[in-house]
Amino acid sequence: MATLDVRPRLLDALSALRDRVDAARFPLPLPGAARARRNRAELLAQLDDYLVPRLCAPEAPLLAVVGGSTGAGKSTLVNSLVGRRVTAAGVLRPTTRTPVLVCHPDDHHWFAGQRVLPELRRMWVPAQEITAYEPCDLRQMRELLGTHELLHPRELLEPHAARKPHAPDGRDAAGEEEDARGEDPGELPALRIETDRSLPLGLALLDAPDIDSLVARNRDLAAELICAADIWVLVTTATRYADAVPWHLLRTAKEYDVTLVTVLDRVPHQVAAEVSRHYGALLAAAGLGDVPRFTIPELPESAGGGNGLLPSTAVAGLRAWLDQRAQDPAAHVVASARTVAGLLASLGSRLPGLAGAAAVQHAAAVRLLQRVEDAYGRAGERVREEVAAGEVLAGDALTHWRGHPHDSTADELLTALTSSLAAVLSCSVAAADEEIAAACVGDPAAGTVLAPRDPDGAIGRIGVAVRRWRRCLEEVAEEAVRAAERSTGLDADRAAALVAVSLLGGRRARTAGEILAGTLGPQGVLRLRDRGAQLLADCLERVLEGERDRRTAPLEALDITPDHQVELIAALSVLQKER
Repeated sequence: MATLDVRPRLLDALSALRDRVDAARFPLPLPGAARARRNRAELLAQLDDYLVPRLCAPEAPLLAVVGGSTGAGKSTLVNSLVGRRVTAAGVLRPTTRTPVLVCHPDDHHWFAGQRVLPELRRMWVPAQEITAYEPCDLRQMRELLGTHELLHPRELLEPHAARKPHAPDGRDAAGEEEDARGEDPGELPALRIETDRSLPLGLALLDAPDIDSLVARNRDLAAELICAADIWVLVTTATRYADAVPWHLLRTAKEYDVTLVTVLDRVPHQVAAEVSRHYGALLAAAGLGDVPRFTIPELPESAGGGNGLLPSTAVAGLRAWLDQRAQDPAAHVVASARTVAGLLASLGSRLPGLAGAAAVQHAAAVRLLQRVEDAYGRAGERVREEVAAGEVLAGDALTHWRGHPHDSTADELLTALTSSLAAVLSCSVAAADEEIAAACVGDPAAGTVLAPRDPDGAIGRIGVAVRRWRRCLEEVAEEAVRAAERSTGLDADRAAALVAVSLLGGRRARTAGEILAGTLGPQGVLRLRDRGAQLLADCLERVLEGERDRRTAPLEALDITPDHQVELIAALSVLQKER
């Protein structure tokens, strides 16, 4: 007989793996990233809502989640299994927003707390016959247990909002439109708990939202609830059993080897045998031929007539199958152990996929950072070469130098030099940005994680940095003049202008060095020029590194490291050893 292994070391390994999955991030819009994010969310849902709670409490009741497409008759089926209306079917569909869990009163404590589905607040309704969902009935739902924010949206399915779901009787499509209009985005998702003694001890039924709901939050919630199930009860209809949505869930159930049962609902008597045979053939072809399958004929009650309950004979087979799993200890263990074992085994193939996606993210981040680094590195080399070649001493700066000191003051010369240096730096930054843009053509991540080019802002920031260099240079020149051993007749402003010319003018600036040497002495001018050169180098480096860091800041903030890949594989290795 299958058993649940609940060794503490296994739980520790599972908890560590859960933390690694939670830490993994896939922020870059790369091919496969959206799928990796969905897989991560699904894994967290199954770990938080099912695997860990089940291993910690193997004796807890089985949770059978009734899921399916719009109009499949899930709510009617749950009501019929319980024997009274606990969840509404029809035009008004509050259960699409508030799923309903029904259990035996003595099992209520298992679900009233946060053992499973901890991110859903609880809504408690005293056991009673609910005949309609009027405002007065909603006011009775007063007892809230543990309000939590829904942190990890679950998305097993691709969005289906682009197509209008098929609804043979028109009820569910209208209900979804009502739900889409009336949804409150700020409302925390809730789980409404009902109790009924008609259910056996050890079994809870949960009516989930439609897995193809027009409302994205309902689709997410439906997938989350399915992830928390011991038993997946998939409901489909005679007109929709071949649709992609139910088969997505069927294939997922097979992949995880969960305890699964299917219900083919609303099957017309005239084609019951043919439809059942064809559905069975599809299941067998998909490797699901051994999955228990129940057929419910098309009845007036299926459309909400009378009290909305199907005859007990219509659901007797499914009810007996569920009761047997709840009441037979061996069957109870087998049902939960199979789902646990299947999900644990599936981690061996799912975690490497996440680790691989994390590696792809890291490689893309490194590639983008390297492109920016290389472009700005080359920009720095160009600036240093241009400064050494004296290209800053051009245009207005050269005119002022030729006219100094008779036709141009020291302040005018220094102002022209700093403006020319700022222009050279601005051109280098612009060239680096153009190089990055060319290198990133076709890269889907570059446009979203690199800060946009900001030429006007760059000019302003560079101007501030160059003016700061000028002020520092003037202070150094003033100190040099004061420290001269003899009266030089050279004021500090002219000394600053001359040393700036000698640093930025290349060969054309020899005269500036000779004037300084004649007034400050060889040692004095050497010290002044060395200090000025260091200030200039610091200025150039600060400007280029600042612009580079501005471009990469959004990417750096994502903190994409190789640790995610390594830690996921390591955590999986430890878990497999403990299993």
